[in-house]
Amino acid sequence: MTTGQEWLVDASGCAPERLKDAAALAALFEELVVLMDLKVVGQPQWHVFPDPGGVTGLALLAESHLAIHTFPEHGFAALNVYCCRTRARPDFDALAAKHLGATSCRVRELSRGVEA
Repeated sequence: MTTGQEWLVDASGCAPERLKDAAALAALFEELVVLMDLKVVGQPQWHVFPDPGGVTGLALLAESHLAIHTFPEHGFAALNVYCCRTRARPDFDALAAKHLGATSCRVRELSRGVEA
């Protein structure tokens, strides 16, 4: 039984200044919410680490969650999207390029669920 799908997105070659900018990351979350027709519960939470650190963000969804952790010193961002209902896969490559300046993106999609 499938109980959802999860995407693990590794974005590389990102612009370090975007990976330190919670507003830029919030714009990525907002676009994903609209594209995937998601329902945010409460307010997304953002923690900006002291320089040279990045940002950790989490949005609780009625469908599950969006999370990101950035590493500006490596030009890398780890994005996680989990939905308990089937959704079309967004163009993560284009989104990571637009919002993070990523030059490459590796996406792994997992079906989540219980095996009988």
